Amino acid sequence: MTDFDSVRAPLSFLKSRLSIIEHPDLLEGEQRWWKTDGLAISNAIDRAGTPWVRMFDRAGKRVDEILYPPEYQAILRKGYRSGVVWRAFEEKSLIPTYLLTYAISFYDPGVCCPYTVSLGTAVPLSKYGTAELRARFFPELLRKDDSVWQGATWMTEIEGGSDLGAGVKTVARRAADGWLLTGDKYFASNAWAELAVVAARPEGAASGVRGLALFLVPRYRKDGSLNYFIRRLKDKIATRSVPTCEIELRDSEGYLLGPADSGIYLILEVLNLSRVANAVVSVALAQRAIAEALDYAECRTAFRKHIIEHPLLQHQFKIRLRDLRSAFALAWESVQLLNQVWTEQPPYSDRYHLFRLVAHLAKYWTAEFAVDTAKWAMEVHGGLGVLAEQGVERWFREAMILAIWEGTSHRQILDGLEVMERKQAHKMLFAQLAEIATAEELRHMETEVQQLLGLPVEQKETQAEAVFRRLAAFTADKLSLTYPR
Repeated sequence: MTDFDSVRAPLSFLKSRLSIIEHPDLLEGEQRWWKTDGLAISNAIDRAGTPWVRMFDRAGKRVDEILYPPEYQAILRKGYRSGVVWRAFEEKSLIPTYLLTYAISFYDPGVCCPYTVSLGTAVPLSKYGTAELRARFFPELLRKDDSVWQGATWMTEIEGGSDLGAGVKTVARRAADGWLLTGDKYFASNAWAELAVVAARPEGAASGVRGLALFLVPRYRKDGSLNYFIRRLKDKIATRSVPTCEIELRDSEGYLLGPADSGIYLILEVLNLSRVANAVVSVALAQRAIAEALDYAECRTAFRKHIIEHPLLQHQFKIRLRDLRSAFALAWESVQLLNQVWTEQPPYSDRYHLFRLVAHLAKYWTAEFAVDTAKWAMEVHGGLGVLAEQGVERWFREAMILAIWEGTSHRQILDGLEVMERKQAHKMLFAQLAEIATAEELRHMETEVQQLLGLPVEQKETQAEAVFRRLAAFTADKLSLTYPR
C-alpha cells in the first residue's frame, strides 16, 4: 500500500508533512542508530530494566543514588549529545528539539520525558535566573558530552497537580543565602536530576495560585551533602525506565526564579513546554502503532488473503492515516507557535495566548488519538495484541500516560476555556483559520464556542468537552490542509 509507506519510519513521515526539515542528516543518523542498537535496548529495559534506589553507602551514609542499567544510559546520553536540549539555545529555536523528540519517540516515548523536563529546567533558568545562577548552573545543562546535567520539574504533591493553588503545600522560607524549601513532591519525574525547578509557597504569601513561586533546587547543597531525599520509586504502567519518585524536601537549598509574585506564570510556562512535547510524542507513538499494525496486516492471512486486503480493515487504515496527518498538523502548529513566543516574559503578547489555546487543543486531541490508535493496533493483531512478547501492547501502556501527564484531558478543556474567556484566544484562532476554512464552517464553529462561553458556569463546564472536542478536531482537520509546508 504505497500511501502508507511514509508511516514505516519517523523521518519518512516527517518528510511527507514538512517541506523543509532542519538537520536531516542528524535525524537520519538518529533513526539509523535506533534501528541498529536502540530498539533492542529499549525493549529489554521495558521488560526488565527498571532503575532502583541505593539509599545508603557502605558506611551507612544516606546517598539516595538511583542506579540505572548501563544500557539505559546509552539511550539517554545519545539524545543529549544529539542536541535535544543544547540546540534550542545554540540555534535559538525549538524546532530541532521537537524534531529530535519526534524521531526518538517513535522508538521510545518514555525516554523523551527526561529530555522534556531538562528543557523545562533550562528555559526558566535562562529567562529568570540571576546572572550568578546562570553562570553557575546554565552551562552544565548545555554540555554536549556525557557529563551533561539533567533537569526535572516537580510541581505535583499528594493532593494532585491540577489544583496547584490548593495542592502545593511545600513552603519556602528566606535564608541568609537564598531560600530553604520543605515539603513533599509526589510525582517527581526524572528524580536524581542535578537540578529541578520546584513549585513552592514563600512564607506569608497569599493562598491560591497567586502565592506560588518557582525555585531552582540543586541535587547537592553547597557543602556537598544531599539537598533532597528519595522516599521511594513509583511502579508505573509505562515509562518504566524513567525514575519517578516521591521526593522529600527538608530545608532544601533553593533559589528563586523571577519575581515571587509571578511564580504561577513561570510554572505554567514550564508546563506548556511539556504539553507541546506531549503532543509531539503522542503523534509519534500513534505512528509507531499504525506502522506495527501495518506490518502485521501485510503478513497475516485470514480467509485466504492478507488481512490488509479486506475492505473494512483497509478502510480503517486509510482513516488512521488521515487522522495521523491531522493530529500532526495540530501538534506541529503548537510547536511553531511556541517557537515564536518561548522567550516572552509576562505580560504576554496576544500571540502567546493564541499559543496557549492551541497547546491545550493539541495536548488534548493528540493524547486521546494516541490512546485510541494504540488500542486499535492491538485489535489488528487479534489475540497476539495482548501478549507482552509481541510488543504492540507497550504502545497502549505508554499512551495511557500521555493522556494524564502534565494535565489530564479535563485540565486542558478547563484551561482552554479560561484562555478563550479571558483572552479571546478563539477569535485569534478563527482569524488564522479564515485562510483555510470556509466562512460557513467558521461561522458555525464560532457560534458553538460563543454559545458555550455565554452559559452559566456549571452548565458551561458540563457542556465544555463536546465543544472543545469539536474545536480540536476542526482545527486539526483544517490545519492538515496546509501540509506539507
